[in-house]
Amino acid sequence: MTFLLRFTSLLWLLLAALGSTTLASCGSDSRSQTETADQAATDSSVARVGGPQPRMDSTQLTKAFRGEPAFKPQLLPALRFYRDRKFQLGWFKNHEPVAQAKNILAIISKAADEGLNPKDYQIKDVSKMLAELEKVRDDSVRRNALERQVDIALTGTYLKWANDYYRGIANPRDKKDTSWMVKPNKIKLNKALATFLGERKSRYNYYEFAPLHPEYAQLKKALATYRAQERTGGWPILPANTVLKPGQYSPAVAALRKRLPNGADEPMASAPVTAGAKPGQPAAVAALTYDPKLEMAVKQFQEDAGLKADGIVRGETLKQLNVPIGTRIDQLILNMERWRWLPKKFEPNYLLVNIPEYTLHVVEENKEAFNMRVIVGKVLHETPVFSDKMEYVVLAPYWNVPFSIIENELRDKLTANPGYLDRLDMEVVKGYGSKATVIDPASVDWANVTKETFKYTLRRRPGPKNDLGNVKFIFPNSNDIYLHDTPHDELFSQSSRSFSHGCVRLAEPMKLAAYLLRNRPEWDKQTILDTIATHREKYITLKEKLPVYLVYFTAWADASGHPHFRDDIYGLDKKLAREYFD
Repeated sequence: MTFLLRFTSLLWLLLAALGSTTLASCGSDSRSQTETADQAATDSSVARVGGPQPRMDSTQLTKAFRGEPAFKPQLLPALRFYRDRKFQLGWFKNHEPVAQAKNILAIISKAADEGLNPKDYQIKDVSKMLAELEKVRDDSVRRNALERQVDIALTGTYLKWANDYYRGIANPRDKKDTSWMVKPNKIKLNKALATFLGERKSRYNYYEFAPLHPEYAQLKKALATYRAQERTGGWPILPANTVLKPGQYSPAVAALRKRLPNGADEPMASAPVTAGAKPGQPAAVAALTYDPKLEMAVKQFQEDAGLKADGIVRGETLKQLNVPIGTRIDQLILNMERWRWLPKKFEPNYLLVNIPEYTLHVVEENKEAFNMRVIVGKVLHETPVFSDKMEYVVLAPYWNVPFSIIENELRDKLTANPGYLDRLDMEVVKGYGSKATVIDPASVDWANVTKETFKYTLRRRPGPKNDLGNVKFIFPNSNDIYLHDTPHDELFSQSSRSFSHGCVRLAEPMKLAAYLLRNRPEWDKQTILDTIATHREKYITLKEKLPVYLVYFTAWADASGHPHFRDDIYGLDKKLAREYFD
């Protein structure tokens, strides 16, 4: 036996000197008997003489990942990770766990800070396994076998955590859900793991699990603040049907003070004594009087909720004040989840429409250049969530009438009088674009026409009656969605602005047109206006295609973590909550 051990040790030293790597698996899922015997020899003797770390057994790795439901979806990145490193262990050096082994355990212990559940990542008791490893240090076979098990457990834990943290728990693309078709976050988890272990560099902070987007970090701050407030009892609920106006005296004012931040919990010393006050109780009167300081807090709250900032507590303002803090916490978490679905990094210049916010954001060199109000699709005609690239600005556009309007609103009128189209400033054309030719509307059998048999286009001519206004912005997509002007400017004064059939109407379309054409000297503002005045459609191709993101965020926060909330107008929060929290 002694001779056999000496011979095996000498054999190892000789092969090591020759640079041999045949003692370990090369990544295939099946090994020859010679390879297996060599691995056993390594386990029994190499470690005792201070040899290299044992290598990963790909068969054992595959079996372990397939046998653990939480790890199984990450088998492919796990195999890629070990194959990239020629199946060397990732979490050990010289038989000692690397620092990142403890780091990942510390990180997942704080998963709740990310809106995630730490128990989801405590799949294997790695701490217990590491403790057992200390007990078998002198038994090389057991030690090497246990090191592989620990390496598998840590790799599986990291990949499960990193997938949820970077890609999301309920990523719609994993389930082929078409409700969110924004360009995805294309992360390679095996590369991220190598970065976390300090073995490669990346432009992204995978090594410290820093958020990919500052907006996510800001929501995380808000989540921490709201959870701290929840632990102290949350906030009070104001009585139903409460109506409070500045200067009013009411017992409900006390609850309102406790509900709002910004120092509104203390009444102003100069608060006036108003009608309804009880004589001889000036301190109590001040505490229950709706003073200017509290009014400022109410107006700030209304702005944060996207409401008219009139300082009056009633109706929608009361409803938003009485949303439970637990509901707001869930809302913050759901919107943190949505940030995980987005690309790791946006382009320097892009347009972003946040549908529940009813706002277009124009971003230039990673900073917001300006924003404007928009109108989005009503519930039965939702504006879809997707991304594409802006290619054209169209001045004096035609409006192509959807067949549903022909069928539901115009059929009977046109059957009785095809000339009715002139009163609507509409025309029927055959063909498209510059090749379109106008035909006589009387030649169409309006009474019997169907969507399948209608081979023409009914369109409204450019001009003041046109539903698209003076300009539209095209980013070609299968949804046939675009941005455009509208003749109905009065709707932009509404707080809730879901009125369209899916397209996005702009409050300041000329401002956006001038911005998009700012690098085209031949298209200054006056030329744009003169072209529109001709009432002749003009397509202008942008020199560079500009990314456009139509997204759905019902909560966001500023740099200090101060949150803003909006209504879940399409019910997407409710849908996501069922999947995320269940």
